Amino acid sequence: MHRFSLLTLLVLLGSGLTLRVTSHEESGEWSCESNSEIQVLADFAPGVITLDGHADDWKDIDGFDFSLLPALDPHEDHEYKDGKMTVKAVHDGNDVFFLLQVDGDYAYTKGDNSKCPSVALMFQIGDDATYHNMGGCKEPRDSCTNKTCKGHEVDIMHFSIGNAIPGRLYGGNPIDNRDGNGGDRFGHLVDVYAWNPHCRYLDGMGPSGNDSSAQNDWKGAWWHSSFTDHSGFVEDDSPFSTGGQKGTYYFEFSRPLRTMDRLQQDVQFTIGGSSKMSVALWYPVDGNPWSGSGHYTINCDWVSFDIASGGSKLTKSAKSSSSWDAASAFSLLFSVAALCVAIFVAYQVSRPKNIPFTPMENL
Repeated sequence: MHRFSLLTLLVLLGSGLTLRVTSHEESGEWSCESNSEIQVLADFAPGVITLDGHADDWKDIDGFDFSLLPALDPHEDHEYKDGKMTVKAVHDGNDVFFLLQVDGDYAYTKGDNSKCPSVALMFQIGDDATYHNMGGCKEPRDSCTNKTCKGHEVDIMHFSIGNAIPGRLYGGNPIDNRDGNGGDRFGHLVDVYAWNPHCRYLDGMGPSGNDSSAQNDWKGAWWHSSFTDHSGFVEDDSPFSTGGQKGTYYFEFSRPLRTMDRLQQDVQFTIGGSSKMSVALWYPVDGNPWSGSGHYTINCDWVSFDIASGGSKLTKSAKSSSSWDAASAFSLLFSVAALCVAIFVAYQVSRPKNIPFTPMENL
C-alpha cells in the first residue's frame, strides 16, 4: 500500500488513471509470527449505523483490538506509539460497515495527504493472493496481467483525507462511476485492485485497457474527537481543529456485500461466510510526512473476517418471543379467572337478602 498522491493528480488530469508505485524497500528476509486465531466478526445489526464518521452508534458493537506494527518490519520495538487500533464491523443483510478507531494527535494539512492520517482495507480475492507483497504475484510491472497473475488478486479501499471534510461522505459518486472506474476526485476514497505492490490499479483500469463497467463501491467518512463543532463542517473551516490536540481518529466505511464486479477486482462477501482481510494506517509521526511503504498494519498476515448469519439471533428472538407469548397467555387466563371470581363474589355480597314474611298470627 503506497503513496496515492500521484493517483489524485492523474485523476484530475485524466491521463490514463493508472497508479505507479515505488518499490517496497524491505530490509532483510521477511518473517512473520502471526496469531492465526485473531479475527474480525461482523454481526447482523440492521438499522443501527449511520455513515457519518461518528462512533456514537457503534457503542454497543463489540470491537477487536490490534497492535499496529510496521508492515515491512513487524517488530514490537517499532509499534505505533499511540496505542492499538480498534476494528468493528456489522452488516444489515445488504451492506457491510466498518469502523476503525485509533488514538492520535490531531494532524491535518489541507491538500497534503502525506501530512494527514490515511487508512486502507485490503481483502483477498484470488485463492493464491498473499498478504505479503499485496497479492504476491511475482511478475514485474511490465508483464503483470489478469492472466499472468491470475489468482493473486486483492481488493483495496484506500482513504487519504487531505481533501476530505470531516463528517462528509466520500467514495463512489456519479461522476467517477460514470467514467467506469474506482476513483474519487473529491475526497480520495478509492477502490483499487492489485496483484503486487507494482501492479495496482483503480477498478476498471489496467494494463490490458480500461473497462467502463467498473465503479467505486465504497463510501466513507472520518472524524476526530477534538472537534467541537458538530453541526457540520465546510471546506472553509479547514483545518477544523488545532494541530497537536490529543484525541481519537474515527474512520467509517460501508460497501455492499455483493457488487456488480465481473472483472475479479472486488471481493464478494457471503452471509455466514469467511474472508481474509488486513487494515493499514499511515500517520505523520512527529509531523513528518509518511512514505508509501511506511505504514502500520494490524497483523503480519491475513486476519479472518467472518460475516455472521442473522439466523441465530432470529431464532433466539423467536424463542424469546414464543416464551413471552406463552407467559402472556397464562397471565391473561389467570386475570380473566380472577375477574370472574371477583364478579361472582361481588354479586353474592350485593344481592338483596330475601327473608320470607311470617304473619304474626302464625307465631
